[in-house]
Amino acid sequence: MSAGEQNRKKKQGKLTILAEFWQFMRVRKKIWLAPIVVVLLLLGLLVVLTEGSAIAPFIYALF
Repeated sequence: MSAGEQNRKKKQGKLTILAEFWQFMRVRKKIWLAPIVVVLLLLGLLVVLTEGSAIAPFIYALF
C-alpha cells in the first residue's frame, strides 16, 4: 500500500456523507445526478415543512 493510498483512506474515514457523495459524482463523472438530487432534497424539505397542512392538495397536484 502506497503512502497516497494510506492518506486517502485516512481522509475517507473523516468524510461526511455529502462529501463522499460529491466525490463519487466527481470521480465517476456522474455530475448529471446533481440536479436530480437537489430536486429530491427540495421536495423532501417541502414535505417535512408542510407537515400535511393546507398545502397538501398542491403537493398532490405535483404528482
